[in-house]
Amino acid sequence: MSTPDWAEDPDLAAAVTEVEEFAGTAGWDRPPTLLALVRTADLAAAEPSLVPELGAAEFTPIAQDTLPDPDLERALAQVSWPPAVVGCVLVQEIVVLPPSARAALSEETAATQAATHPERTEARLVAGVHRDGRRACLLRIRGAAPDGEPWPVVRGAELAPNLLDSLLLTFED
Repeated sequence: MSTPDWAEDPDLAAAVTEVEEFAGTAGWDRPPTLLALVRTADLAAAEPSLVPELGAAEFTPIAQDTLPDPDLERALAQVSWPPAVVGCVLVQEIVVLPPSARAALSEETAATQAATHPERTEARLVAGVHRDGRRACLLRIRGAAPDGEPWPVVRGAELAPNLLDSLLLTFED
């Protein structure tokens, strides 16, 4: 299997896509959600009764409890994983601004300004990492494009480099 151009690993890309599709079924206006990735084969070996539900994907995402802190950076700093968890995926809703609008924001109040900016676009960012450093991200813009069709999903292994780095830090001892 060749690696898609938007991810460093096709299996991780598939897991990130699956998580985004699942998040989409829950709708918008959801809090950030963290999911552990475990190898499907390991989960099947540990819980044979789950085999019919698991499918053939390399990784199975498992939703975690609500993040321990509303501040995402502080919350991720409190997360650590057991060895059976080989990766993780974070789903969060974000505000996207055009470069011209970002230049006018002040550092102290950027989040508040962005949330009310007339040029803002809301989006769902799904970022996933493997404990060995592989990464995948995708971004789904909320609403429809001017032609009435859904916006295309944006994919890129480096859409959110700081977030991906923070997710990788959850695997450090």
